[in-house]
Amino acid sequence: MSEKFNRLYNDLAWLWPLWGEPTETYADWCDQVTRFIHQYSERPAATLLNLGCGGGKNAFNLKKQFAVTGVDISPAMLDLARQLNPECQFHFGDMRSCSLGHEFDAVLIDDAISYMVNRPDLLAVFQTAYRHLRAGGVMVVMPDHTRETFQQNHTSASVSRAKARPADIDVVFIENDYDFDPGDDFYDCTIIYLIQESGKLRVETDTHILGLFSLDTWRSALREAGFEVHEENYSIDDRDYKPFVCVKTRS
Repeated sequence: MSEKFNRLYNDLAWLWPLWGEPTETYADWCDQVTRFIHQYSERPAATLLNLGCGGGKNAFNLKKQFAVTGVDISPAMLDLARQLNPECQFHFGDMRSCSLGHEFDAVLIDDAISYMVNRPDLLAVFQTAYRHLRAGGVMVVMPDHTRETFQQNHTSASVSRAKARPADIDVVFIENDYDFDPGDDFYDCTIIYLIQESGKLRVETDTHILGLFSLDTWRSALREAGFEVHEENYSIDDRDYKPFVCVKTRS
């Protein structure tokens, strides 16, 4: 993961609150995460660590059920997360190596896992989660894409309808996924931002290098980290995903 953040997590972080409402885009997934945790946990689940918490939209939903702590490597996104969730705790840190000094009942790793572009980094994140889990606790993690599901040159667009959007700003977000070399473990996600501001068009571009692993690579890394691994299914917006629900067994 580059220390030079992608623009969405740096100078264009102000766009993040405009890209999806926490109570809409993120609520269904957080409800599912909560069900997974309660279904698989071997202990009462009251605290949750969100590794790679970003701007705090998952925390906004999950704090209704858990005492949420977030960790992220982008100061700009942490500022947004704190504004959205002043009652939660947020820490600057790299999810491959951070150590908060205490354990949690559950861990969620969402989109941020996509920024792991090699197996050692993927494994390091899972080991961090394992260290921070209490015995019997659950980690939920879900790949956006795997080798088995990746669609070459897939392009999508969305329009900002966020309540936080200023009256004089409209934004269209266009994403394109392209794998230039199927022999490596990553692909390019190019994002174009069409920003209509006070009647003037501003076009910004941003490229994110994201990991792309087979399901077997995910399974082997999770088991190597020490987890008992369960595979679930999740569908939204005509897309099917494969969440991993992982238990830190008591033995």
